[in-house]
Amino acid sequence: MQETGAVYVIGDVHGQYRKLLGLLRDADLIDGNQAWAGGPATLWFTGDFFDRGPDGVGVLELVMRLQAQAAQAGGHVGALLGNHEVLILAAQHFGTPLTGLGATFMFEWQRNGGQTEDLARLTPRHVDWITSLPAMALVAGRLLIHADALLYMDYGASIDEVNAAFRAILAGRDMDTYDRFLGEFSARRAFVDTQRTGAATALAFLQRFGGSQLIHGHTPISAMTRQPPTEVAAPFVYAGGRCVNVDAGLYLGSPGFVYRLPLLDRITEA
Repeated sequence: MQETGAVYVIGDVHGQYRKLLGLLRDADLIDGNQAWAGGPATLWFTGDFFDRGPDGVGVLELVMRLQAQAAQAGGHVGALLGNHEVLILAAQHFGTPLTGLGATFMFEWQRNGGQTEDLARLTPRHVDWITSLPAMALVAGRLLIHADALLYMDYGASIDEVNAAFRAILAGRDMDTYDRFLGEFSARRAFVDTQRTGAATALAFLQRFGGSQLIHGHTPISAMTRQPPTEVAAPFVYAGGRCVNVDAGLYLGSPGFVYRLPLLDRITEA
């Protein structure tokens, strides 16, 4: 049985259903029947359940089921909206009309790893669940987001405002709005240290939305550290300790990891 207060985060799954099962079993968060075994623990997913892997719908179904089971056991399973959730919704809603990039929504989804079977299996229940996902969450003193990007700051001055704005976009059917949103959601590396401004940018982001540390996915860790994806088995902490990247790059061959949040003691000041 997991201890009360234990909080776990897992990054972009991208349809890697079998890998996800193994990671959750190894962390004692599910049992041999794929049922919640985490008791009062908390588990958060940072989004991007779909694309680049064979079974995005299977991943979605598992997360939805674990949410209900965890709630009954006194635990919690949360999930954030990733840009690949927006991509598959755009492919379903709009299909072949042109995007601002001169391609169709369907083409852009397929170019980014969209799986035909996932789209065929997507139901109104799945769409409703995706549409309700938050963009941001404050968990155990950390701010959880999907993308290492600044678009969130353009949609509100608080977590509640940003979450409401994202939900309004997904609930609508405006192609131009979806197109612009997808473009903004593709940005990344806003907090890297190469220009010596990453930590300061991260601190300003945290000061607006809350939390002492920022946890995100979206950019595979191997793309930031230049290590082989097969060697990525732990989070990447950067920006003076202000940021933690949890995108293991499962679809790239990483064995993956489930990150248990340590106690917050000292975070390096920018």
